Amino acid sequence: MRRLFAGLAAGTLLLATAACGSSDGSGSPAPDTSSGGTTTVELGLIPIVDVAPVYLGEKKGFYAKQGLKLSITTAQGGAAIVPGVVSGQFQFGFSNMTSLMVAQSNSVPVRAVANGIASTGVRGKDFEALTVKKGSPIKSAGDLEGRKVAINTLKNINETAVRASVAKAGGDPDKVQFVELPFDQMPAALDSGRIDAAMVVEPALATIKSQGGAEIASPMVDVSPNLTVAMYFTSTQYAQQSPDVVKRFQQATAESLAYADAHPDEVRQIITTYTKIPASVLEQVTLPKWPAEANRSSIEDLMKLGQADGLFKTSPDLDKLLP
Repeated sequence: MRRLFAGLAAGTLLLATAACGSSDGSGSPAPDTSSGGTTTVELGLIPIVDVAPVYLGEKKGFYAKQGLKLSITTAQGGAAIVPGVVSGQFQFGFSNMTSLMVAQSNSVPVRAVANGIASTGVRGKDFEALTVKKGSPIKSAGDLEGRKVAINTLKNINETAVRASVAKAGGDPDKVQFVELPFDQMPAALDSGRIDAAMVVEPALATIKSQGGAEIASPMVDVSPNLTVAMYFTSTQYAQQSPDVVKRFQQATAESLAYADAHPDEVRQIITTYTKIPASVLEQVTLPKWPAEANRSSIEDLMKLGQADGLFKTSPDLDKLLP
């Protein structure tokens, strides 16, 4: 299963979680308001652990309380979501921060409106990790020079994070051989020796641990303490045309995030309703954090690393991108 982390490169929308394909449904170009006064908004999501608060908030009535009805369209990754939001197919979508900054630096009219997910901030206990197979001679990220390291999408958040870990451990990130591989294929590739290390997120991380694999770094934590990894966003046009709807979506999502962060057991249960992850696997999964507010300083840290990696056409304007 693919997660959200994919990329935007050379002005091409190859977004996010963040990896996506085509949408399995279509949205309306503008929200529909029923006679009961409820506004229906189209929301483009990837069916992954990260977006559990939205499904939980919908079940708990947090969106209905704000007069919103969510019409959720799922995609296999972010590639369909950003163009869908910009074109008006979706009113809101979900993406990792690097992809949003790449889009903004390429003059793609997007604006983040609500927090998404954050790293746990705890090394060795995050929802992501740089991993090696059982018995590997590689003991730290600094040992990865000349090695083949799998990431789900080149030139995006995961590559930046791994490069940060390698540099922090005294290695040269330019000497790492990055290869692109879907998250769900990484455990088998690592176990068979086709790759030397893998930057994985849950539930692939739990699978690798079950194979006896080891964590050698927590790259998201190395980028910045309590890194804001992804956010919900809309188009700048929709934000200007429908500020009241955006405000209500923000309020409902903030309540959903807070509830999810405080009720992990309910999060694990709701995930089984929109993914194919077995409940037995979910018990071993490390959940991300869902703070109600984004951590701007951590996004600035990610931006600086992305700039050093040459990911942005122009410097992202966080004042225009962030709420």
